[in-house]
Amino acid sequence: MIELMNSSLEHGKSLIDSELDTGFLDIILKPIIKTFYNYWSNNDAKVGTLEQISLTLNCGKRLVNNSLDSTVTLEKLVDENFPKYLKSDQLHHYCHHKHKNFKKVEQIAKDSFISQIEESVILLNVKSDVSSYDDLVRAAFKTKEEAYVTLVKQLDFYDDSIKIIENDTSILKLPAGKKILVKVLRRGFEETRQDLESNLNNIY
Repeated sequence: MIELMNSSLEHGKSLIDSELDTGFLDIILKPIIKTFYNYWSNNDAKVGTLEQISLTLNCGKRLVNNSLDSTVTLEKLVDENFPKYLKSDQLHHYCHHKHKNFKKVEQIAKDSFISQIEESVILLNVKSDVSSYDDLVRAAFKTKEEAYVTLVKQLDFYDDSIKIIENDTSILKLPAGKKILVKVLRRGFEETRQDLESNLNNIY
């Protein structure tokens, strides 16, 4: 998960560069956007994403380790941890909280958090010996189709969030470069979906 985070953030830099090289941005705006993205990807994004990974896995571990304890439920863990998860969410951080569509973004983040916990439980429940992520996926999901249905859920939540921004960029608190960011988010999403399909083909 951490490797995926790092590669995604680095890939985002190349996407930013490709959008900035299209010739329609002036010489003043270009360095501002690149500076913002570089600072964000090296600081806020990494810290926030690492916190979300930690929260998700800890919730999954509690459900697995306390499977016979009726007081430990998914609903209870979400209620306890979602405020911290949301605080670390980058889209939440850069959206106007009073915007008419903000509650939709917040609900998508919650649904995504729940789904991530459920997926972590599936992976953490694997009992067979595995030596790689590929082995883990094959042990958790018997077919490529089963793995795809489960793993693509996160991309669907991501897609829903992007669509909200695409329909009304005023939800973003950024002073400049909103259109560039939306294009990068969309391209990153489409490429990530293709990568998921390619990776599953290799795994299975």
